[in-house]
Amino acid sequence: MKINTEHLDRCVGTLKGAWDGLQECEPGEMLYEIYLAACVKEFELVLEQSGRLLKRRLRPYFASNRQADELYFNDIFRYASKHCLIDDQACERWLAYRACRNETAHEYGEHYAELTLALLPQFIVEVEALTRVIEEGGSG
Repeated sequence: MKINTEHLDRCVGTLKGAWDGLQECEPGEMLYEIYLAACVKEFELVLEQSGRLLKRRLRPYFASNRQADELYFNDIFRYASKHCLIDDQACERWLAYRACRNETAHEYGEHYAELTLALLPQFIVEVEALTRVIEEGGSG
């Protein structure tokens, strides 16, 4: 079963573009703030999309689609690891991305942005590998 990742790919492209733009600006500049906001928002979107699409990839491992659809975010990645779609280390990193998002969900200030920015380089690599797993079903 091929899963369409077109929207996820566009969001990742936007995230990468915002990250690249951020690197060319100085903190405090208006454009820096715009790129920073885009990075944070796209991180959140990509994180959620990744979980939703991976859940679809997991459906064949359950007795029914409904069982897979009832999984929460962390369980999705744990099952993906259990079924060798991702390795244990990748699972732990995805759980850490989610934990960062959850811990800072109501903190929209500079601290949240700094935490998110620190994760972005590795997160971009992770999501590109996960996208291949979602599309193809193989280990990433």
